Amino acid sequence: MKEAGDHGLSDTEESANPSRRSFVAGATLGMALTSAGIYEVIDKLISPPERAAVRVDKPLPPEQYAIPTPRLIKDNGEGVASSGGTIPVLIPPLHNHVITATLRVPANVNALQEAQRHLESVIQDLEKRFPPPPSGLGVVVAWGLPYFQHYIPSLGRGSGFFKAGTRYPNYLPVDLMTSKEQGHTVYALQDARTYPSDQPPAGFGQVRLEQNHVAVLLRSDSLDNIMEGTNALFGAGRNQAGDLFTVTSIRRGFTGGGHTGQQSLASELAVAADLPGANSIPKHAPIFFGFTTTIKSAESSTPVSNLETLPGRTDQWPDGYFKYGTIMPLSHLYSDLGTWYGQGRAGSQDFPDYADRLRAMYRPGLSAPEGTVTLDPPVEDEDDIFQQVRKSGGYGHNGSMQPVNRLQNPTTSNYGVTYPAGTPVSNRGDFATLDNPFHYTSDPVGDHYSSQKAAGLHFLIFVPTVETFNRIRLAMDGYYPDGRRVDFSPRSPKAGLNSVVHTTHRQNFLIPPRSRRSFPLAEFLT
Repeated sequence: MKEAGDHGLSDTEESANPSRRSFVAGATLGMALTSAGIYEVIDKLISPPERAAVRVDKPLPPEQYAIPTPRLIKDNGEGVASSGGTIPVLIPPLHNHVITATLRVPANVNALQEAQRHLESVIQDLEKRFPPPPSGLGVVVAWGLPYFQHYIPSLGRGSGFFKAGTRYPNYLPVDLMTSKEQGHTVYALQDARTYPSDQPPAGFGQVRLEQNHVAVLLRSDSLDNIMEGTNALFGAGRNQAGDLFTVTSIRRGFTGGGHTGQQSLASELAVAADLPGANSIPKHAPIFFGFTTTIKSAESSTPVSNLETLPGRTDQWPDGYFKYGTIMPLSHLYSDLGTWYGQGRAGSQDFPDYADRLRAMYRPGLSAPEGTVTLDPPVEDEDDIFQQVRKSGGYGHNGSMQPVNRLQNPTTSNYGVTYPAGTPVSNRGDFATLDNPFHYTSDPVGDHYSSQKAAGLHFLIFVPTVETFNRIRLAMDGYYPDGRRVDFSPRSPKAGLNSVVHTTHRQNFLIPPRSRRSFPLAEFLT
Protein backbone atom coordinates (compact mmCIF):
# COMPACT_ATOMS: atom_id res chain seq x y z
CA MET A 1 0.00 0.00 0.00
CA LYS A 2 1.58 3.25 -1.05
CA GLU A 3 1.51 5.91 1.67
CA ALA A 4 0.47 9.48 1.07
CA GLY A 5 2.38 12.71 1.57
CA ASP A 6 3.37 14.05 4.95
CA HIS A 7 0.50 16.50 5.41
CA GLY A 8 -2.46 18.21 3.84
CA LEU A 9 -1.61 21.77 4.88
CA SER A 10 0.76 24.39 3.57
CA ASP A 11 4.13 24.92 5.27
CA THR A 12 2.84 28.30 6.44
CA GLU A 13 -0.14 26.73 8.19
CA GLU A 14 2.09 24.11 9.81
CA SER A 15 4.63 26.61 11.12
CA ALA A 16 1.88 28.84 12.45
CA ASN A 17 0.50 26.03 14.59
CA PRO A 18 3.14 24.52 16.93
CA SER A 19 0.71 21.97 18.36
CA ARG A 20 0.06 20.55 14.90
CA ARG A 21 3.77 20.47 14.10
CA SER A 22 4.42 18.61 17.36
CA PHE A 23 1.68 16.12 16.59
CA VAL A 24 3.32 15.18 13.31
CA ALA A 25 6.47 14.41 15.29
CA GLY A 26 4.50 12.28 17.76
CA ALA A 27 1.73 13.62 19.95
CA THR A 28 1.08 13.12 23.61
CA LEU A 29 -2.46 12.14 24.48
CA GLY A 30 -3.21 15.63 25.79
CA MET A 31 -2.12 17.21 22.52
CA ALA A 32 -4.06 14.67 20.47
CA LEU A 33 -7.24 15.31 22.46
CA THR A 34 -7.06 19.07 22.01
CA SER A 35 -5.86 19.22 18.40
CA ALA A 36 -7.77 17.88 15.41
CA GLY A 37 -4.76 18.18 13.10
CA ILE A 38 -5.63 18.41 9.41
CA TYR A 39 -9.35 18.16 10.20
CA GLU A 40 -9.23 21.67 11.66
CA VAL A 41 -9.39 23.06 8.12
CA ILE A 42 -12.78 21.48 7.37
CA ASP A 43 -14.91 24.22 8.91
CA LYS A 44 -12.87 26.78 6.96
CA LEU A 45 -13.34 24.94 3.68
CA ILE A 46 -17.06 24.34 3.86
CA SER A 47 -20.16 25.79 5.46
CA PRO A 48 -22.28 23.37 7.47
CA PRO A 49 -25.39 22.08 5.69
CA GLU A 50 -28.69 23.78 6.36
CA ARG A 51 -30.60 21.66 8.86
CA ALA A 52 -34.16 21.70 10.13
CA ALA A 53 -34.59 23.59 13.40
CA VAL A 54 -34.85 21.42 16.51
CA ARG A 55 -37.21 22.25 19.35
CA VAL A 56 -35.15 22.48 22.52
CA ASP A 57 -38.02 21.03 24.58
CA LYS A 58 -38.47 17.99 22.34
CA PRO A 59 -37.40 14.77 24.13
CA LEU A 60 -34.44 12.95 22.66
CA PRO A 61 -35.18 9.54 21.12
CA PRO A 62 -34.52 6.52 23.33
CA GLU A 63 -31.92 5.28 20.82
CA GLN A 64 -28.50 6.82 21.42
CA TYR A 65 -27.46 6.36 17.81
CA ALA A 66 -30.49 8.06 16.26
CA ILE A 67 -30.05 11.38 14.46
CA PRO A 68 -33.38 13.16 15.03
CA THR A 69 -33.17 15.62 12.14
CA PRO A 70 -31.17 14.15 9.25
CA ARG A 71 -30.94 16.20 6.05
CA LEU A 72 -32.53 14.63 3.00
CA ILE A 73 -31.73 15.95 -0.47
CA LYS A 74 -32.74 15.01 -4.00
CA ASP A 75 -29.49 14.16 -5.78
CA ASN A 76 -29.09 14.85 -9.50
CA GLY A 77 -26.73 11.90 -9.99
CA GLU A 78 -23.58 14.02 -9.74
CA GLY A 79 -23.63 14.19 -5.93
CA VAL A 80 -25.36 17.59 -5.91
CA ALA A 81 -28.73 18.62 -4.46
CA SER A 82 -31.01 19.86 -7.22
CA SER A 83 -34.64 20.77 -7.80
CA GLY A 84 -34.46 18.33 -10.67
CA GLY A 85 -32.81 15.61 -8.60
CA THR A 86 -34.55 12.25 -8.33
CA ILE A 87 -32.49 10.20 -5.86
CA PRO A 88 -33.18 10.74 -2.12
CA VAL A 89 -29.86 10.92 -0.28
CA LEU A 90 -29.16 11.39 3.43
CA ILE A 91 -26.55 13.99 4.40
CA PRO A 92 -24.78 12.78 7.58
CA PRO A 93 -22.85 15.03 9.99
CA LEU A 94 -19.66 16.48 8.49
CA HIS A 95 -17.48 15.51 11.47
CA ASN A 96 -17.34 12.01 12.94
CA HIS A 97 -14.87 11.01 15.65
CA VAL A 98 -14.50 7.79 17.66
CA ILE A 99 -12.47 7.52 20.85
CA THR A 100 -11.77 4.07 22.28
CA ALA A 101 -10.61 3.42 25.84
CA THR A 102 -10.10 0.98 28.64
CA LEU A 103 -11.38 1.80 32.11
CA ARG A 104 -9.39 3.16 35.05
CA VAL A 105 -12.26 2.47 37.46
CA PRO A 106 -11.65 -0.09 40.24
CA ALA A 107 -13.77 -3.20 39.76
CA ASN A 108 -15.82 -2.71 42.91
CA VAL A 109 -19.46 -1.78 43.40
CA ASN A 110 -19.01 1.68 44.92
CA ALA A 111 -16.47 2.81 42.34
CA LEU A 112 -18.54 1.56 39.41
CA GLN A 113 -21.79 3.07 40.60
CA GLU A 114 -20.11 6.40 41.30
CA ALA A 115 -18.54 6.26 37.81
CA GLN A 116 -21.99 5.53 36.39
CA ARG A 117 -23.46 8.63 38.03
CA HIS A 118 -20.51 10.82 37.08
CA LEU A 119 -20.40 9.85 33.39
CA GLU A 120 -24.15 10.26 33.05
CA SER A 121 -23.96 13.71 34.63
CA VAL A 122 -21.27 14.82 32.16
CA ILE A 123 -23.26 13.56 29.15
CA GLN A 124 -26.48 15.15 30.36
CA ASP A 125 -24.67 18.46 30.74
CA LEU A 126 -23.52 18.20 27.11
CA GLU A 127 -27.11 17.51 26.05
CA LYS A 128 -28.24 20.65 27.84
CA ARG A 129 -25.54 22.72 26.14
CA PHE A 130 -25.98 21.39 22.60
CA PRO A 131 -28.98 20.43 20.47
CA PRO A 132 -28.90 16.92 18.98
CA PRO A 133 -26.87 16.13 15.87
CA PRO A 134 -26.21 16.96 13.12
CA SER A 135 -26.16 20.69 13.95
CA GLY A 136 -25.45 20.22 17.67
CA LEU A 137 -23.60 17.27 19.14
CA GLY A 138 -24.31 13.55 19.24
CA VAL A 139 -22.71 11.39 21.94
CA VAL A 140 -22.98 7.61 21.57
CA VAL A 141 -21.42 5.40 24.26
CA ALA A 142 -20.80 1.79 23.22
CA TRP A 143 -19.47 -1.07 25.37
CA GLY A 144 -17.26 -4.00 24.36
CA LEU A 145 -17.36 -7.55 25.70
CA PRO A 146 -14.30 -6.91 27.94
CA TYR A 147 -16.37 -4.42 29.97
CA PHE A 148 -19.02 -7.00 30.73
CA GLN A 149 -16.47 -9.79 31.31
CA HIS A 150 -14.25 -7.83 33.69
CA TYR A 151 -16.67 -5.49 35.44
CA ILE A 152 -20.05 -7.25 35.48
CA PRO A 153 -19.27 -10.89 36.41
CA SER A 154 -22.68 -11.33 38.07
CA LEU A 155 -25.73 -9.31 39.07
CA GLY A 156 -26.16 -9.32 42.83
CA ARG A 157 -29.55 -7.61 42.78
CA GLY A 158 -32.61 -9.07 41.14
CA SER A 159 -34.95 -6.95 39.02
CA GLY A 160 -37.76 -7.17 36.53
CA PHE A 161 -35.06 -7.87 33.92
CA PHE A 162 -32.81 -10.41 35.64
CA LYS A 163 -32.82 -12.84 38.54
CA ALA A 164 -30.39 -12.13 41.39
CA GLY A 165 -27.13 -13.96 40.75
CA THR A 166 -27.37 -13.87 36.92
CA ARG A 167 -23.83 -14.31 35.67
CA TYR A 168 -22.00 -13.10 32.58
CA PRO A 169 -22.92 -13.58 29.74
CA ASN A 170 -26.48 -14.64 30.59
CA TYR A 171 -27.70 -11.05 30.98
CA LEU A 172 -26.64 -10.08 27.43
CA PRO A 173 -29.23 -9.97 24.60
CA VAL A 174 -29.74 -13.38 22.98
CA ASP A 175 -29.66 -13.74 19.19
CA LEU A 176 -32.77 -15.90 18.85
CA MET A 177 -32.47 -16.56 15.13
CA THR A 178 -28.86 -17.75 15.23
CA SER A 179 -29.41 -19.69 18.46
CA LYS A 180 -32.22 -21.62 16.75
CA GLU A 181 -30.07 -22.29 13.68
CA GLN A 182 -27.04 -23.48 15.68
CA GLY A 183 -28.85 -25.32 18.46
CA HIS A 184 -27.22 -23.43 21.33
CA THR A 185 -27.35 -19.97 22.87
CA VAL A 186 -25.70 -17.29 20.76
CA TYR A 187 -25.57 -13.72 22.07
CA ALA A 188 -26.23 -10.59 20.04
CA LEU A 189 -22.81 -9.24 21.08
CA GLN A 190 -19.85 -11.45 20.15
CA ASP A 191 -16.12 -10.97 19.78
CA ALA A 192 -14.96 -9.70 16.41
CA ARG A 193 -13.67 -12.18 13.87
CA THR A 194 -11.84 -11.98 10.57
CA TYR A 195 -13.31 -12.69 7.13
CA PRO A 196 -11.89 -14.44 4.05
CA SER A 197 -10.93 -11.20 2.28
CA ASP A 198 -9.43 -9.48 5.34
CA GLN A 199 -5.87 -8.54 4.48
CA PRO A 200 -3.86 -5.74 6.09
CA PRO A 201 -1.22 -4.00 3.97
CA ALA A 202 2.15 -5.70 3.57
CA GLY A 203 4.17 -5.63 6.78
CA PHE A 204 1.24 -4.86 9.06
CA GLY A 205 0.71 -8.35 10.42
CA GLN A 206 -2.64 -9.87 11.34
CA VAL A 207 -5.87 -7.92 11.65
CA ARG A 208 -5.98 -6.60 15.23
CA LEU A 209 -9.06 -7.85 17.06
CA GLU A 210 -9.28 -5.17 19.70
CA GLN A 211 -10.33 -5.51 23.35
CA ASN A 212 -11.41 -2.01 24.37
CA HIS A 213 -13.90 -1.58 27.20
CA VAL A 214 -15.68 1.37 25.59
CA ALA A 215 -15.97 3.42 22.42
CA VAL A 216 -17.47 6.91 22.22
CA LEU A 217 -18.82 8.17 18.90
CA LEU A 218 -19.09 11.97 18.55
CA ARG A 219 -20.97 13.45 15.56
CA SER A 220 -21.64 17.04 14.52
CA ASP A 221 -21.52 19.53 11.66
CA SER A 222 -19.26 21.62 13.93
CA LEU A 223 -15.72 20.60 14.87
CA ASP A 224 -15.84 23.02 17.82
CA ASN A 225 -18.81 21.10 19.22
CA ILE A 226 -16.99 17.79 18.91
CA MET A 227 -13.85 19.17 20.56
CA GLU A 228 -15.93 20.53 23.46
CA GLY A 229 -17.55 17.13 23.84
CA THR A 230 -14.15 15.45 23.74
CA ASN A 231 -12.87 17.79 26.45
CA ALA A 232 -15.87 17.15 28.70
CA LEU A 233 -15.67 13.38 28.35
CA PHE A 234 -11.92 12.87 28.37
CA GLY A 235 -10.52 15.98 30.08
CA ALA A 236 -9.05 15.69 33.57
CA GLY A 237 -10.99 18.50 35.27
CA ARG A 238 -13.32 18.02 38.23
CA ASN A 239 -16.49 18.19 36.14
CA GLN A 240 -15.03 16.12 33.32
CA ALA A 241 -14.89 12.35 32.94
CA GLY A 242 -11.32 11.76 31.79
CA ASP A 243 -10.25 10.11 35.04
CA LEU A 244 -12.53 7.18 34.21
CA PHE A 245 -10.67 6.24 31.01
CA THR A 246 -7.31 5.32 29.53
CA VAL A 247 -7.64 6.39 25.90
CA THR A 248 -6.35 3.77 23.46
CA SER A 249 -7.17 5.50 20.16
CA ILE A 250 -8.62 8.67 18.68
CA ARG A 251 -10.13 8.20 15.23
CA ARG A 252 -11.11 11.37 13.39
CA GLY A 253 -12.76 11.80 10.03
CA PHE A 254 -15.37 13.43 7.81
CA THR A 255 -18.14 12.87 5.29
CA GLY A 256 -19.74 14.70 2.37
CA GLY A 257 -19.50 18.40 1.67
CA GLY A 258 -20.10 18.29 -2.09
CA HIS A 259 -23.89 18.25 -2.27
CA THR A 260 -24.06 22.06 -2.44
CA GLY A 261 -22.03 22.03 -5.65
CA GLN A 262 -18.66 22.86 -4.12
CA GLN A 263 -15.72 20.47 -4.00
CA SER A 264 -16.36 17.62 -1.58
CA LEU A 265 -14.17 17.03 1.46
CA ALA A 266 -13.05 13.65 0.10
CA SER A 267 -11.78 15.29 -3.08
CA GLU A 268 -10.33 18.44 -1.52
CA LEU A 269 -8.56 16.81 1.43
CA ALA A 270 -7.20 13.94 -0.65
CA VAL A 271 -5.67 16.42 -3.09
CA ALA A 272 -4.32 18.56 -0.24
CA ALA A 273 -2.73 15.49 1.34
CA ASP A 274 -1.25 14.42 -2.03
CA LEU A 275 -2.79 10.96 -1.88
CA PRO A 276 -2.23 8.63 -4.83
CA GLY A 277 -5.22 8.83 -7.16
CA ALA A 278 -6.59 11.95 -5.46
CA ASN A 279 -6.97 13.96 -8.65
CA SER A 280 -9.26 11.27 -10.08
CA ILE A 281 -11.84 11.52 -7.28
CA PRO A 282 -15.01 13.10 -8.74
CA LYS A 283 -15.34 16.68 -7.51
CA HIS A 284 -18.63 16.18 -5.62
CA ALA A 285 -18.14 12.56 -4.49
CA PRO A 286 -18.70 12.15 -0.73
CA ILE A 287 -16.21 9.29 -0.36
CA PHE A 288 -12.73 8.55 -1.70
CA PHE A 289 -14.02 5.76 -3.97
CA GLY A 290 -16.14 8.25 -5.89
CA PHE A 291 -19.72 7.11 -5.26
CA THR A 292 -22.53 8.02 -2.87
CA THR A 293 -23.14 5.50 -0.07
CA THR A 294 -25.97 7.18 1.88
CA ILE A 295 -28.85 6.51 -0.53
CA LYS A 296 -32.02 6.65 1.56
CA SER A 297 -33.32 3.39 0.13
CA ALA A 298 -30.14 1.63 1.30
CA GLU A 299 -30.39 2.78 4.95
CA SER A 300 -32.76 1.37 7.55
CA SER A 301 -34.85 3.71 9.62
CA THR A 302 -33.50 3.75 13.18
CA PRO A 303 -35.96 1.28 14.77
CA VAL A 304 -35.21 -1.50 12.25
CA SER A 305 -31.60 -1.66 13.45
CA ASN A 306 -32.65 -1.90 17.10
CA LEU A 307 -32.24 -5.10 19.04
CA GLU A 308 -35.96 -5.47 19.69
CA THR A 309 -37.75 -4.30 16.54
CA LEU A 310 -37.77 -7.27 14.15
CA PRO A 311 -39.67 -10.33 15.43
CA GLY A 312 -37.48 -13.30 16.29
CA ARG A 313 -34.15 -11.46 16.13
CA THR A 314 -33.40 -11.07 19.87
CA ASP A 315 -35.06 -11.56 23.27
CA GLN A 316 -35.27 -7.82 24.00
CA TRP A 317 -38.96 -7.49 23.06
CA PRO A 318 -41.08 -6.36 24.81
CA ASP A 319 -39.22 -5.34 27.97
CA GLY A 320 -35.53 -6.16 27.64
CA TYR A 321 -32.96 -4.16 29.58
CA PHE A 322 -31.22 -3.27 26.30
CA LYS A 323 -34.42 -2.40 24.40
CA TYR A 324 -33.75 0.56 22.03
CA GLY A 325 -30.13 -0.53 21.83
CA THR A 326 -28.17 -1.87 18.87
CA ILE A 327 -24.86 -3.52 17.94
CA MET A 328 -21.97 -1.50 16.46
CA PRO A 329 -19.16 -3.32 14.63
CA LEU A 330 -16.20 -0.93 14.28
CA SER A 331 -13.22 -1.37 11.99
CA HIS A 332 -10.50 0.53 10.16
CA LEU A 333 -9.36 -0.11 6.62
CA TYR A 334 -7.03 1.52 4.13
CA SER A 335 -8.30 2.47 0.67
CA ASP A 336 -5.92 1.77 -2.22
CA LEU A 337 -6.95 4.73 -4.37
CA GLY A 338 -3.99 4.40 -6.72
CA THR A 339 -5.10 0.96 -7.90
CA TRP A 340 -8.79 1.93 -7.84
CA TYR A 341 -8.19 4.84 -10.19
CA GLY A 342 -5.83 2.91 -12.47
CA GLN A 343 -2.60 4.35 -11.08
CA GLY A 344 -1.54 1.53 -8.78
CA ARG A 345 0.69 -1.50 -9.13
CA ALA A 346 2.85 -1.66 -12.24
CA GLY A 347 0.89 -3.36 -15.00
CA SER A 348 -2.29 -3.48 -12.92
CA GLN A 349 -5.43 -3.20 -15.04
CA ASP A 350 -7.93 -4.10 -12.31
CA PHE A 351 -10.10 -0.98 -12.70
CA PRO A 352 -8.81 0.86 -15.75
CA ASP A 353 -11.87 3.04 -16.36
CA TYR A 354 -15.15 4.29 -14.93
CA ALA A 355 -17.18 1.33 -16.24
CA ASP A 356 -14.97 -1.09 -14.30
CA ARG A 357 -15.36 0.92 -11.11
CA LEU A 358 -19.12 1.10 -11.62
CA ARG A 359 -19.26 -2.68 -11.96
CA ALA A 360 -17.09 -3.20 -8.89
CA MET A 361 -19.10 -0.81 -6.71
CA TYR A 362 -22.60 -1.92 -7.78
CA ARG A 363 -23.07 -4.83 -10.21
CA PRO A 364 -22.01 -6.15 -13.62
CA GLY A 365 -24.04 -4.88 -16.54
CA LEU A 366 -24.89 -1.55 -14.94
CA SER A 367 -24.28 1.51 -17.11
CA ALA A 368 -24.27 5.21 -16.32
CA PRO A 369 -22.72 8.33 -17.88
CA GLU A 370 -19.13 8.84 -16.78
CA GLY A 371 -19.06 11.22 -13.83
CA THR A 372 -22.21 9.79 -12.24
CA VAL A 373 -21.57 9.32 -8.52
CA THR A 374 -25.10 8.64 -7.22
CA LEU A 375 -27.14 5.67 -8.38
CA ASP A 376 -29.99 3.66 -6.86
CA PRO A 377 -29.89 0.31 -8.68
CA PRO A 378 -32.57 -2.34 -8.14
CA VAL A 379 -32.37 -4.70 -5.17
CA GLU A 380 -30.71 -8.03 -5.95
CA ASP A 381 -31.26 -11.48 -4.53
CA GLU A 382 -28.82 -14.36 -4.19
CA ASP A 383 -29.79 -15.91 -7.52
CA ASP A 384 -29.06 -12.56 -9.22
CA ILE A 385 -25.53 -12.58 -7.79
CA PHE A 386 -24.68 -16.07 -9.01
CA GLN A 387 -26.24 -15.42 -12.40
CA GLN A 388 -23.96 -12.36 -12.74
CA VAL A 389 -20.97 -14.47 -11.73
CA ARG A 390 -21.81 -17.05 -14.41
CA LYS A 391 -22.30 -14.41 -17.11
CA SER A 392 -19.57 -11.90 -16.32
CA GLY A 393 -17.21 -13.70 -13.96
CA GLY A 394 -17.70 -11.29 -11.03
CA TYR A 395 -20.08 -9.39 -8.77
CA GLY A 396 -20.43 -5.89 -7.35
CA HIS A 397 -19.76 -4.72 -3.80
CA ASN A 398 -23.19 -3.18 -3.21
CA GLY A 399 -25.15 -5.96 -4.88
CA SER A 400 -23.33 -8.79 -3.12
CA MET A 401 -24.58 -7.77 0.34
CA GLN A 402 -28.22 -7.00 -0.50
CA PRO A 403 -29.51 -10.59 -0.27
CA VAL A 404 -28.61 -10.72 3.44
CA ASN A 405 -28.84 -7.04 4.38
CA ARG A 406 -32.47 -6.60 3.28
CA LEU A 407 -35.72 -8.13 4.38
CA GLN A 408 -36.61 -10.92 1.98
CA ASN A 409 -40.33 -10.69 2.69
CA PRO A 410 -42.72 -7.98 3.94
CA THR A 411 -42.29 -7.89 7.73
CA THR A 412 -44.47 -6.41 10.44
CA SER A 413 -42.29 -5.19 13.30
CA ASN A 414 -42.99 -5.64 16.98
CA TYR A 415 -44.20 -2.02 16.88
CA GLY A 416 -46.85 -2.86 14.29
CA VAL A 417 -45.11 -1.19 11.32
CA THR A 418 -45.01 -3.22 8.12
CA TYR A 419 -41.77 -2.93 6.17
CA PRO A 420 -41.75 -4.06 2.52
CA ALA A 421 -39.42 -6.68 1.12
CA GLY A 422 -36.09 -5.05 0.29
CA THR A 423 -35.99 -2.87 3.43
CA PRO A 424 -32.39 -2.69 4.72
CA VAL A 425 -31.69 -4.03 8.19
CA SER A 426 -28.48 -2.07 8.79
CA ASN A 427 -27.78 1.63 9.26
CA ARG A 428 -24.30 2.85 8.29
CA GLY A 429 -22.25 5.45 10.11
CA ASP A 430 -18.83 5.09 8.47
CA PHE A 431 -16.63 8.05 7.60
CA ALA A 432 -13.53 8.83 5.56
CA THR A 433 -10.23 9.50 7.25
CA LEU A 434 -6.63 10.53 6.62
CA ASP A 435 -5.53 8.79 9.84
CA ASN A 436 -2.71 6.29 9.42
CA PRO A 437 -4.39 4.34 10.94
CA PHE A 438 -5.51 6.57 13.87
CA HIS A 439 -5.14 10.24 14.83
CA TYR A 440 -3.70 8.96 18.12
CA THR A 441 -2.87 5.51 19.45
CA SER A 442 -1.54 4.41 22.83
CA ASP A 443 0.31 1.62 20.98
CA PRO A 444 2.00 3.26 17.97
CA VAL A 445 4.21 0.23 17.29
CA GLY A 446 1.44 -2.35 17.44
CA ASP A 447 -0.92 -0.13 15.44
CA HIS A 448 1.81 0.77 12.89
CA TYR A 449 1.14 4.47 13.43
CA SER A 450 2.56 6.91 10.88
CA SER A 451 2.26 10.69 10.62
CA GLN A 452 2.03 10.34 6.82
CA LYS A 453 -1.53 10.75 5.64
CA ALA A 454 -3.29 7.78 4.07
CA ALA A 455 -6.73 7.27 2.53
CA GLY A 456 -8.87 5.18 4.83
CA LEU A 457 -12.26 4.46 6.28
CA HIS A 458 -13.39 4.17 9.87
CA PHE A 459 -16.23 1.79 9.23
CA LEU A 460 -19.11 1.44 11.67
CA ILE A 461 -22.59 0.08 11.19
CA PHE A 462 -25.65 -0.39 13.38
CA VAL A 463 -27.26 -3.85 13.25
CA PRO A 464 -29.56 -5.93 15.50
CA THR A 465 -26.91 -8.62 16.15
CA VAL A 466 -23.25 -9.30 15.43
CA GLU A 467 -24.31 -12.33 13.40
CA THR A 468 -26.33 -9.98 11.16
CA PHE A 469 -23.07 -8.20 10.38
CA ASN A 470 -21.18 -11.48 9.96
CA ARG A 471 -23.66 -12.59 7.29
CA ILE A 472 -23.41 -9.24 5.48
CA ARG A 473 -19.62 -9.24 5.61
CA LEU A 474 -19.34 -12.85 4.41
CA ALA A 475 -21.68 -12.05 1.51
CA MET A 476 -19.29 -9.25 0.55
CA ASP A 477 -16.75 -12.08 0.10
CA GLY A 478 -19.15 -14.26 -1.89
CA TYR A 479 -20.12 -16.60 1.00
CA TYR A 480 -23.89 -16.98 1.54
CA PRO A 481 -25.98 -18.48 4.36
CA ASP A 482 -27.33 -21.34 2.21
CA GLY A 483 -23.77 -22.61 1.70
CA ARG A 484 -23.22 -21.27 -1.80
CA ARG A 485 -20.01 -19.40 -2.53
CA VAL A 486 -18.26 -18.02 -5.58
CA ASP A 487 -15.38 -20.01 -7.06
CA PHE A 488 -12.74 -17.27 -7.12
CA SER A 489 -10.63 -15.60 -4.44
CA PRO A 490 -12.43 -13.02 -2.27
CA ARG A 491 -9.37 -10.78 -2.83
CA SER A 492 -9.88 -10.91 -6.59
CA PRO A 493 -10.77 -7.75 -8.53
CA LYS A 494 -13.86 -9.74 -9.54
CA ALA A 495 -15.09 -9.47 -5.93
CA GLY A 496 -16.29 -5.89 -5.75
CA LEU A 497 -13.98 -3.61 -3.79
CA ASN A 498 -12.17 -6.33 -1.86
CA SER A 499 -8.85 -6.05 -3.71
CA VAL A 500 -8.50 -2.33 -2.91
CA VAL A 501 -9.39 -2.30 0.80
CA HIS A 502 -7.04 -3.44 3.55
CA THR A 503 -8.57 -4.08 6.98
CA THR A 504 -6.34 -3.47 10.01
CA HIS A 505 -8.59 -3.43 13.13
CA ARG A 506 -11.95 -4.81 14.26
CA GLN A 507 -14.08 -4.81 17.40
CA ASN A 508 -17.79 -5.19 18.14
CA PHE A 509 -19.70 -3.07 20.66
CA LEU A 510 -23.15 -3.00 22.24
CA ILE A 511 -24.88 0.40 22.28
CA PRO A 512 -27.38 0.46 25.17
CA PRO A 513 -30.46 2.69 25.10
CA ARG A 514 -29.93 6.31 26.04
CA SER A 515 -31.25 5.72 29.57
CA ARG A 516 -28.65 2.98 30.25
CA ARG A 517 -25.63 4.28 28.32
CA SER A 518 -23.47 4.96 31.40
CA PHE A 519 -21.82 1.81 32.80
CA PRO A 520 -24.76 -0.46 31.97
CA LEU A 521 -25.82 -2.98 34.64
CA ALA A 522 -23.64 -1.40 37.35
CA GLU A 523 -26.84 -0.54 39.27
CA PHE A 524 -27.45 -4.27 39.82
CA LEU A 525 -24.09 -4.94 41.48
CA THR A 526 -23.91 -5.58 45.21
